[in-house]
Amino acid sequence: MRRPRAVTLPALYPRRALVVGSVLALALGPVALAPAPDPTPTPSATTPAGDRGAQLYLEQCASCHGVRGQGSQQGPSLVGVGPAAVDFQLSTGRMPVSREVSQARRREPVFSADDISALVDHVASFGGGGPRIPRVASGDVVSGRDLFAANCAPCHGAAGSGAVLTNGWSAPPLYDASATQVAEAVRVGPGLMPAFPGQVLTDQQVDDLTSYVRRLRTERLDPGGNPLGRLGPLAEGLLAWLAVLVLLVAGVRWLGRRAAE
Repeated sequence: MRRPRAVTLPALYPRRALVVGSVLALALGPVALAPAPDPTPTPSATTPAGDRGAQLYLEQCASCHGVRGQGSQQGPSLVGVGPAAVDFQLSTGRMPVSREVSQARRREPVFSADDISALVDHVASFGGGGPRIPRVASGDVVSGRDLFAANCAPCHGAAGSGAVLTNGWSAPPLYDASATQVAEAVRVGPGLMPAFPGQVLTDQQVDDLTSYVRRLRTERLDPGGNPLGRLGPLAEGLLAWLAVLVLLVAGVRWLGRRAAE
């Protein structure tokens, strides 16, 4: 039997002066997880009756992350990643995956809210710390706009519509993310995203940022006109100038034909 092929984790963004916690950014990143060839222990033989989280973990997660979250060649260790990281990956449907992928995408969650809570508690029993699930409150939208422009817009776009990154990766759009998921992503840094711990962004700043992202979601209707795919002001301005240039050329040619008649 062949030895399972190791999964290569993609490189993180270049370090920012104020960004720490890169270990958390990889802890539950959307790595390619393939089922291990070795059989997974049956829940009835290893878990007490009624322990829903342990049962689900053995059925859906242990083959890649190890029975006690110690990690394997198919998946990283989960020891110490924290409840926020587990809840984010499960609630956004990025985990679990059934086939090898370069980047796990957002989809409908596989588990119910109660099952996700049970899995979060079970992974927490492996030990370690890690960010807790944030309790999001209303924040200042103006402050959140400034924070978003400085820390998020370079990858997610000025309007939060997402953008293509390097090596086939992309920064996803933010419109479907709940307030809790936005705050979780800020704290744990999923995938290529850097983590922003409390020393970098306070809880109040996270609330401000989350409130602004939710405002972006409500403005998707673009009552001012055609959104042009929400490409951002620079791209939209270039398209507008291109349209004006085409009209000018067409006008000049029309006047030239009139003058030749």
